[in-house]
Amino acid sequence: MPQTGDDDGPRTLQTVSTASQVMRTLKELDGAGVTELATELDISKSTAHIHLMTLVENGLVVKRDSKYELALRLFAFGEYVRSRNPLYRHGKPQVDELADKTGQYVHIVTEESGRAINLYQVKGDTSVSGEYQTSKPQQRDRLHYTASGKAILAFLPKQRVNEIIDRHGLPERTSNTVTDPDALFEELTTIHERGYAYNDEEEIEGFRAIGAPIRTPDGGVLGSLSVSGPTSVLQEERFEETLPEKVVNSANVIEVNINMSSRS
Repeated sequence: MPQTGDDDGPRTLQTVSTASQVMRTLKELDGAGVTELATELDISKSTAHIHLMTLVENGLVVKRDSKYELALRLFAFGEYVRSRNPLYRHGKPQVDELADKTGQYVHIVTEESGRAINLYQVKGDTSVSGEYQTSKPQQRDRLHYTASGKAILAFLPKQRVNEIIDRHGLPERTSNTVTDPDALFEELTTIHERGYAYNDEEEIEGFRAIGAPIRTPDGGVLGSLSVSGPTSVLQEERFEETLPEKVVNSANVIEVNINMSSRS
């Protein structure tokens, strides 16, 4: 069975790696035929077909007309993983409550492999809807241009932050995005001292957010809680004082609930 890797790195199965690439590509293309998939991955049509048939046989991909799409079975896997996460279990009630209080989008986020995973989000009654927000749970966000991401980075060891920067870089999303490592570390120091992070139009122009870390008793970080909304709503005292206090308080409640559950 073909393997990849060398003496200095982990040995992996090429077939599994290709199958993973097939599934990611089907997601990015919103479904594809054999020819389109083969072209996208630069593999032969026969190889693409074999992988697709294997994934279909295992219930991970379905064929509809001439297109192959990810199967709903994957939803069950995702729900299983999410339901086992203590951040989701104990954070969900606070997300619901904070969205009700603020009227804005509220997210609970964790970090995995240097990217942000949106575990749960709720749209407040007065929040601005849009495709970007509704698709956010399907994305693996960069950490350096979101309030939730920076709230996590600020409480990770510096070596770990450097590893994330080396792996994923600091790409620019808007003119406000921090793209210089030294400037980012300076901001992370401020966030660590202050206890919460801002996203001031760094991800999307006209959009702001406040994020607070959710920490463990030993000083580690499990994830973060954030509120986001348009600059016309998140401004002046509300952006600088009122919402940060609400976000930090809600994050603290989640921390307490997680810690209490681990002792029971």
